[in-house]
Amino acid sequence: MSILTYSARPRISLPLRFLAGVLAVLLAALALFYVVMRPPFGDLRAMATFLTITATLSLVAGYAAYRGGWLARAPRLSWALLGICALSSILTFVNVWVTARLMFASQHDLALATVLLMFAGGIAMVLGYFLSVGITDRIRVLCLAAEAVAAGRLGTRVPVTGRDEMAELGHAFNAMSDQLAAAAEKQREFETLRRDLIAWAGHDLRTPLASIRAIVEALADGVVEDTAERERYLRTAQRDIRSLSSLIDDLFELAELDAGGLKLERWPGSLSDLISDTLESFSARAQQQQVALHGSADPQVDPLLIDSGKIGRALANLVGNALHYTPAGGAIEVAARLEAGEAWVSVRDTGIGIAPNDLPHIFERFYRGEKSRSRASGGSGLGLAIAQGIIEAHGGRIWAESALGQGAVFTFTLPK
Repeated sequence: MSILTYSARPRISLPLRFLAGVLAVLLAALALFYVVMRPPFGDLRAMATFLTITATLSLVAGYAAYRGGWLARAPRLSWALLGICALSSILTFVNVWVTARLMFASQHDLALATVLLMFAGGIAMVLGYFLSVGITDRIRVLCLAAEAVAAGRLGTRVPVTGRDEMAELGHAFNAMSDQLAAAAEKQREFETLRRDLIAWAGHDLRTPLASIRAIVEALADGVVEDTAERERYLRTAQRDIRSLSSLIDDLFELAELDAGGLKLERWPGSLSDLISDTLESFSARAQQQQVALHGSADPQVDPLLIDSGKIGRALANLVGNALHYTPAGGAIEVAARLEAGEAWVSVRDTGIGIAPNDLPHIFERFYRGEKSRSRASGGSGLGLAIAQGIIEAHGGRIWAESALGQGAVFTFTLPK
């Protein structure tokens, strides 16, 4: 645990400022005495001597209180403020009384001055205590609010009035509470996501593993003797192994994104080549599903400073997602253009579209519009989240537009 120390004092130390203030008051008093009374030089010198002596006593008393640290030792702040008023009143009384005594005031006048000074000092102390309670009450409210936050009630806020330092402290406390509440909410979301990740990944891993286990056991026990049937079993096992490998790759890449460890190796790359290579890699699957693939790119788009492998992965995820939801006879078009100083890449399909309720959530991890958790019906639910992470790591944006029965358009941008 670290303790933050901060000093808000100006460059000139507090004792020096105290000394400067006393000297300023001394000079001002002598100047006022000279202007009002027009005394002879001897009286002026005597007054200067008297005021210098009393000012020195005030300096010594004030500095002793400061060095003694009695303000920090007070059990309550109101008592410390009351002590300040008392010390100020005592110093005032001593200064005036000693000066009057040395000026040879009559006993009657001296006694009257003593009573009046004592009365004024008492009134000052009462008034100081009254006003100090207003400050300490605000501090007490902050203290109670801090205890509430420490107890877990992060919605606690304090009323803020005025424009002084206490008001600034209140605003700072409320801002801190807001940040703590936001952090706690984010932590709850992460915890929920972690539990869902374990449950969903376990489900998606268990299904192909169970299939592979059944196939291997059947082959090992000699249950399947027909050669054609054995080959069909092996092809099914190969498909399940590819599914497992793809899911593990997705989880690994997702972990890199979460840890901020996605390393981008940026070199001048060609979006035209990436689009061509991606469509070529899906051509056999598209032909099997009777879906037409088209691609185009504005010549002005290239070159881009990108990690071609990562952008290719994001583009493949988008095309694979579009191919999954486009029925036979449909089409998928991938296009790249230059707009507003950015490269815009869109993947448009004529598939079944996305429901309005699903559209805000499609980039969430493991989210599938289908209610079932089968990979065959909805993939791993990580492809779009990974594509979003890759695009944002490049400083771009990604979004989707769709309506049920009218296909979907996924668009992402990359800085030119």
